Amino acid sequence: MTDGLVARISGPVVVARNMKGSRMYDVVRVGDDELNGEIIRLDGDEAVVQVYEDTEGLTVGEKVATTGVPLSVELGPGLLSSIYDGIQRPLPALQELSGSYISRGITVPGLDRSRQWEFTPAVRKGDAVGPGDILGTVQEYHIEHRIMVPPAHAGVVQHIHDGSCLVEDTVCELDGGAEITLMQRWPVRKNRPYVKKLDPTLPLLTGQRVFDTMFPLVKGGTAMIPGGFGTGKTVSEQTLAKWSDTQIVVYIGCGERGNEMTDVLTEFPELVDPRTEKPLIHRTIMIANTSNMPVAAREASIYTGITIGEYFRDMGYDVSLMADSTSRWGEALREVSGRLEEMPGEEGYPAYLAARLAAFYERAGRVICLGSDARTGSVTVVGAVSPPGGDFSEPITQNTLRIAGTFWALDTSLANRRHFPAINWIKSYSLYLDMVHEWFAENVAQDWEELRGRTMYLLQKEVELQEIVQLVGPDALPEHEKAILEITRMIREDFLQQSAYDPVDSFCPLERQYWMLKVILFFYDAIVDAMEQGVPLKQILDLPLKTRIARMKEIEDVAEIEGIVAEIATGINEIGGGR
Repeated sequence: MTDGLVARISGPVVVARNMKGSRMYDVVRVGDDELNGEIIRLDGDEAVVQVYEDTEGLTVGEKVATTGVPLSVELGPGLLSSIYDGIQRPLPALQELSGSYISRGITVPGLDRSRQWEFTPAVRKGDAVGPGDILGTVQEYHIEHRIMVPPAHAGVVQHIHDGSCLVEDTVCELDGGAEITLMQRWPVRKNRPYVKKLDPTLPLLTGQRVFDTMFPLVKGGTAMIPGGFGTGKTVSEQTLAKWSDTQIVVYIGCGERGNEMTDVLTEFPELVDPRTEKPLIHRTIMIANTSNMPVAAREASIYTGITIGEYFRDMGYDVSLMADSTSRWGEALREVSGRLEEMPGEEGYPAYLAARLAAFYERAGRVICLGSDARTGSVTVVGAVSPPGGDFSEPITQNTLRIAGTFWALDTSLANRRHFPAINWIKSYSLYLDMVHEWFAENVAQDWEELRGRTMYLLQKEVELQEIVQLVGPDALPEHEKAILEITRMIREDFLQQSAYDPVDSFCPLERQYWMLKVILFFYDAIVDAMEQGVPLKQILDLPLKTRIARMKEIEDVAEIEGIVAEIATGINEIGGGR
């Protein structure tokens, strides 16, 4: 195939002629600088290319060469703790080549070609293997990196390697001549196959009370966090990435500010995983595509991240993927669509916005993986959404709402009151409650659902009472309704509010969450019983119990929190004993 020629340039969109024989989504090299691009439309011998680099200085008539392969990622040892741009170029390697600012036309392999890995075989000569079967393992930090038969291969092992090798070295030869290396390539826009998708019944535990207890997410589920500027989307996603009970974390900074990504890149290497006591970065892959990077690469970064997530899922691991934020991804779609002169949809977004969002979120799931050992793995997707002005009626939020199973609505007024996480407990919801009820009953407590239900009822009742208070003032309320307002204040401040920076409160295990909520509701029940015996509410609230409950956040020992129940019973019995 002869090289094409640049015929028209419109920002990141380039039209090339003489491209007959090219295929959709083939990677091309554009211009004398060989800029990275991808074919997104074909018309006769013309190809429309979205370029993942700055096209400044590109001129009409420069050559366009197709590689004949789609945009793909390299999957193998070396992914963990790596920091990539949107098309899987390692940023540390790019910095070595071009300094602090990335030069154009640089192509760097996603995996280090010089690093030796110790391969331990799991099969022998003569074994029959099929797609997804584990050929052997490589130890990468504390994670066992499982080398799998690629989906399109099967046969009888003719030779299996044992010992150190590079990622491009052949570790297994099958009859028929197929050679399998430590790494494999996979097109980012193509879903990796699996045997069967399972029902989402296992909760994703995050150590965050408002998420785990009030609006739980499941492994293999989808969640969205919409919120205006300053409401804490990025901190919420970073907190989820730090503490979620998954083996692998993929964090995508899609179009976010450079200083926020810098915070992530500098903070993660210093954090210790509370479950493994290992550095958190050792189980994390980061894709940093900041707002000053070329806009077209944002669109690719989402697919790069989800493909890496699916690869670790296929090994039998649970993966959490944080996309921060899908709004910037949607803006990239809108800009490229505008350059293509496509008919705009709502607010200028392309008509296929909903389909693209659905295709991305539907790649989440808990599945039975390919392979003869019947392992299961999951990819959980959490997408942050940045609606302009905090307007939840805008297209990205509305289209994501139709797909996501959990909705964590960030509230500007809560953020202004310094209530974090600023999750609005009235607007938020989880569609997974019925699916995880049995797990919580077996692993936490039989009355978990009852406690959560009572808490939500009280919080909804508070909203009604606050409307009355605004009209007639708090003194007009009867005593039992004043008690509700006092208890809901404690639920908000002492349970839902949680510090991401406190060494004790930043991560709250499920058992501690359960007992903290149980203490507050036990206090409410004790107040109601005492008031029925004639004890004034003010006398009850003057007890030091309120302070004791407020300091539960600082207590790590669950037994000490359980002891507060006895303190409440004793304290209220003392003031009601003479009645």
